[in-house]
Amino acid sequence: MGRDGRPAAAATGARSWISMDCTGRGIVLDVDKHEIMRRAQIHARDMRIIDPLLSYPSAILGREKAIVLNLEHIKAIITAEEILLRDPSEENVTPVVEELHRRLPPSVAHQAEGEGRGQHEAESAEEAASPFEFRALEVALEAICSSLDARTTELEIDAYPALDELTAKICSRNLDRVRKLKSAMTRLIARVQKVRDELERLLDDDNDMADLYLSRKMATESPCLVDSAVSDLAPNSPVLVSKTSRVSRTSVATLHGNEYNVEELEMLLEAYFIQIDGSLNRLNTLREYVDDTEDYINFQLDNHRNQLIQLELFLSACTVSLTFYSLVGGIFGMNIPYSWNDNHGYVFSWVVGIGGLLSGLILVVVLVYARYKGLIGA
Repeated sequence: MGRDGRPAAAATGARSWISMDCTGRGIVLDVDKHEIMRRAQIHARDMRIIDPLLSYPSAILGREKAIVLNLEHIKAIITAEEILLRDPSEENVTPVVEELHRRLPPSVAHQAEGEGRGQHEAESAEEAASPFEFRALEVALEAICSSLDARTTELEIDAYPALDELTAKICSRNLDRVRKLKSAMTRLIARVQKVRDELERLLDDDNDMADLYLSRKMATESPCLVDSAVSDLAPNSPVLVSKTSRVSRTSVATLHGNEYNVEELEMLLEAYFIQIDGSLNRLNTLREYVDDTEDYINFQLDNHRNQLIQLELFLSACTVSLTFYSLVGGIFGMNIPYSWNDNHGYVFSWVVGIGGLLSGLILVVVLVYARYKGLIGA
């Protein structure tokens, strides 16, 4: 126990990891970062890249003995022998661990069921099998791309009806709902764009892709050490079958292609690049639909604003006309003696009638002039 009462592992900054080898067997490790660095032969800067407390962008980096993987919620280190996955008990990481259990057992293990097949067929199956690091990388890419694609589908299901409802009725509730969906869309586009850019960066650089061929580098650098390690195992051991298969694959790759032959990895990355690019295109289409809806709403608001201006102009014209008519009434309401007040009542009727006609004429002239200038609609 540490001085503060916590376990010693927690006091030294230990985090939960799971180690899975090529047979799909997993071992939970509660070790600190220095032990992980020694085990995977990576530097401290690589550990910072996969630290969830630090905001590093998505990255797939090839090192001398490992692949450092930082994609969304997946923080992993892949070597030619195992994959180290960080925080395996988290909700988003558990499905990845289960998929690794299902996918990692090498396909050559199934060859034991068909021992009667020829040696040539067995060698062909071994050559066709992918290296361990590529199978682990494929599981991680599939999990990330599928997760982002699912988030995109959920956003589309929520966004399109909300936008249509806002188009039909502009109100505070619909505006607030679309605002939240637009914020979620912006964040999701940024996440998808980061993964897409990283895959595109790898596809554009053959040297970076060649660095990810860990099994090839291991077989090229120390084939004698690998052979001696394989010979020490039991003849029918599953691990022996796996290691023999891996040595065979990497040897074939070394003999039949140079170290920059990255066609296998390129096809793998292209498949998931197309998937993540499709998700990004769907999000861009949704963003364009949001922008079109905003433009339509702005047009509607401008139209309502113009209608209010027309109404204000009409009311102003009516006010001017009534003001003139009230002027006539104000003049006759003054206590000033007029000669027509004596037995000339018909004069008052003429003045009131002519005043009303002039007021109406003023209103008509103002409206005709406003329509002529295009200030009000037809």
